[in-house]
Amino acid sequence: MNLVMKNIEDINKDQIKKLTENKKIVNFNPGDTVKVNVRIIEGKKQRIQAYEGVCIAKKNRGINSAFTVRKISFGEGVERVFQLYSPNVDSVELIRSGKVRRAKLYYLRDRKGKSARINEKIKKKIGLDVAAKKAMTKKKGAPESAAVSEDKSN
Repeated sequence: MNLVMKNIEDINKDQIKKLTENKKIVNFNPGDTVKVNVRIIEGKKQRIQAYEGVCIAKKNRGINSAFTVRKISFGEGVERVFQLYSPNVDSVELIRSGKVRRAKLYYLRDRKGKSARINEKIKKKIGLDVAAKKAMTKKKGAPESAAVSEDKSN
């Protein structure tokens, strides 16, 4: 039984590699604002249409992976489920990273306005930030101590 499952997993991995060779799909999580470029075929013409919204759910199932994107269109909430490795999905771009504590954000369906907002996750570059903070504290440290001693003398 293990040999059969291993072969299926290998086949799925090979298929995923083939499907993602000419696609730009970034790593994203629920709560992130993403722009999905979708191929639309109208008669003989083919075009790419962008669908931008908040990713409220992501299902990681190998080649069957899917994600749900929610946006507000003309005051009405619209959700659309995309297959991650579908030939109709041209690319997925990360617009903004959201700071959430849930894997499924279905509670956003009931919320409107400011209560439906998601805080932005700020990514820090640790090495640069630590060096910048040390430099700032050294610069600020001397004048502040001098200012305190001046205030005490008055």
